[in-house]
Amino acid sequence: MKNEKEFHCIDSKHEAQLEIYKEIKNLTSAEEIEYFRRRAETGIFGKLWKKLHGESVAGSMHNKATGVSPHHHHQSA
Repeated sequence: MKNEKEFHCIDSKHEAQLEIYKEIKNLTSAEEIEYFRRRAETGIFGKLWKKLHGESVAGSMHNKATGVSPHHHHQSA
C-alpha cells in the first residue's frame, strides 16, 4: 500500500518562500538584511555562518596606518 502523504519538494519550497514573504513584505531594505542575517545566525548552519562571518569581517579590515587590506599583495612590475 502506497503512502498517500508524499513529500513534494517544490510545494515545500513554495510554502517556505510564502512564509518568508509574509514576514518581510513590509520591511525596509535594511530591515530585510537584518532579518536574513538573524535567520542565518540562528538557523541550522548558524555556527558555520558565525565562523565565516567572523573570518570575513577580520579578513576585510584595512590597516588603518597604511590603508591596505591584510590580503592586499603588491606586485612588482
